[in-house]
Amino acid sequence: MTSSGLRAAAALLLLCAATFAAAAELSDKLRDDSELSQSTAKSFRRLMPVRFYSQVEQNPIANATLTLRSCTIFVPTNEAFQRYKGSIHVLYHITTAAFSKEQLPKSVSSDMDGNPPLYITKNRNGDIYVNNARIIPSLSVEMTNREGKRQVMHIIDEVLQPLSVQKNAKDNINNPDAMQFLQMAEQLELNDFHLRTYRSQVTLAKKESVYQSPGAHTFLIPIDESFKLSARSGLVDAKVIDGHVIPNTVIFTAASQHDDPKTSAAFEDLLKVTVSFFKQKDGKMYVKSNTIVGDAKHREGVVLAEIVKANIPVQNGVVHLIHRPLMIIDTTVTDFLKSFKENGENGALRKFYEVIMDNGGEVLDDITNLSEVTILAPSNDAWNASLIENLLRNRKKMREILNMHIIRDRLNVDKIRQKNANMIAQVPTVNNNTFLYFNVKGEGTDAVITVEGGGVNATIIQADVAQTNGYVHIIDRVLGVPHTTVLGKLESDPMMSDTYKMGQFSHFNDQLNNTQRRFTYFVPRDKGWQKTELDYPSAHKKLFMPDFSYHSKSILERHLAIADHVFTMKDLVQYSEQAGNVVLPTFRDSLQLRVEEEAGRYVIIWNYKKINVYRPDVECTNGIIHVIDYPLLEEKDVVVSGGSYLTESSICIILANLIMITVAKILN
Repeated sequence: MTSSGLRAAAALLLLCAATFAAAAELSDKLRDDSELSQSTAKSFRRLMPVRFYSQVEQNPIANATLTLRSCTIFVPTNEAFQRYKGSIHVLYHITTAAFSKEQLPKSVSSDMDGNPPLYITKNRNGDIYVNNARIIPSLSVEMTNREGKRQVMHIIDEVLQPLSVQKNAKDNINNPDAMQFLQMAEQLELNDFHLRTYRSQVTLAKKESVYQSPGAHTFLIPIDESFKLSARSGLVDAKVIDGHVIPNTVIFTAASQHDDPKTSAAFEDLLKVTVSFFKQKDGKMYVKSNTIVGDAKHREGVVLAEIVKANIPVQNGVVHLIHRPLMIIDTTVTDFLKSFKENGENGALRKFYEVIMDNGGEVLDDITNLSEVTILAPSNDAWNASLIENLLRNRKKMREILNMHIIRDRLNVDKIRQKNANMIAQVPTVNNNTFLYFNVKGEGTDAVITVEGGGVNATIIQADVAQTNGYVHIIDRVLGVPHTTVLGKLESDPMMSDTYKMGQFSHFNDQLNNTQRRFTYFVPRDKGWQKTELDYPSAHKKLFMPDFSYHSKSILERHLAIADHVFTMKDLVQYSEQAGNVVLPTFRDSLQLRVEEEAGRYVIIWNYKKINVYRPDVECTNGIIHVIDYPLLEEKDVVVSGGSYLTESSICIILANLIMITVAKILN
């Protein structure tokens, strides 16, 4: 070797030595950090090199960056590596500028070929995300290398995944925008999903500019399989395409605020469409469009779509592939439920459909025969309760329970609000003589809508899923399968709050949690007690005063039958027809009444008074409640002999005085 060659070799060796020495400053952090170590040793002294560090070592560009330049490096944890099955793109985790957590802008350019951006999300909770990965705040490190360059390392909980290209791709695809993504979809790794149909509709509607728009947006793209219905693709017009784009906002699923509506590009004077994300407990992510203001071509209502491939970064935002187009309402309620079987669509209600079919499928036929219908559909999680599992084999009972979830009307949230304007809305179901009771708490997007049926209070967790012949509302419990005691029901039901309060200060409620007894409780609803205030103002006032708890307890005892079984309204009607007055055992003596059925409603005849039954047969785990329109009460019930009112405290004072007088006489 010549002397010049020797000098060049020596210089190269020196450069390599310097490179490794400088790279070691940040690299040592990667190697020695206990959070990142893959060593199984318990001691920090026996740490093994981490997988990410080995990836950095093998990449000359990454090594050069650590040696010579400022940078921010996003390092996944060991657990993130263990979960991730794909190829690691080290340079996609590095950006050639140093940013602390506070300094991170909305996007930064990665060091990967084409410099595809990394998107930064800072949410309301103070969490910071890089694409779909969360920065673990306590593990960030900042230092200066030997060149005096500032470098920052952030630890993240996911491996960053750039747009993946197939091995045999013909085109050089480095950093495409959303339109280029659509055009080159066949060359990308998309889990065998195809996008030809939607792409052709975008071209036909001349909406390419929406997907080419610079900036940072969220694009929702339906896969080809979602267009199996032959006429569906023709419904994808320019407005529908706009409804699949959230402009100027990048939403990755892990960073998304659930049920936080964002205005879509289809939000204008005559058409208003919002889009939001939400996650099921099984981990599946969904997106929904809500057409708040519709027009002749675009009906109002919610459309749900499962995200089948999420978080695909592109030059101008992020793409999510969805299992069906948004905004398009082109299926009946029956077709919507059947779709749970086909290709696993709309998994959020898969269990509800399975229960219907396991019960013979007749319920689905009944739904098909209704021209207008609303379904209160329990979520998958709602069916996991042990009490429900015990009932699944009882086909007759399950048929009644399923029918309790079906309403012969097109009932959306606006209608529920109208019905609930002055009172709790009462709506009949297809189950004979069974009603549902809706209650709205709060206003606007913060409103919570509950529905009670058969003793169960459920909350609507997804409202107004629109179909051509009605609506589906997803609820969090199965109606008609009680899960609380008589006391629990009294405590939670807004219609029974006065009876609950009266029973609390008189300690009458103490017995109502006893699961060894079977109670039949005739509970006056709040409006019933309000009527007594007009009829017997003095008596009503005393009943709600703690000092008169003796009288309150005595009145409530009259309303509570205690036996080894419960008495349904049908039972009481049958007994009344056979024997006239029915005698029910109560705590002190008995309750005599008669029950008649009039035009599908029940009426109690007590002491020559007719009292309507507002809600019959509210089942509980230790009994049954019948909500009545008026208490079993007369004014004399709270009047002692001589027409004077005596409180318990007054009685105690009188007795104490008598004892003192007696003792004084004895002493004298």
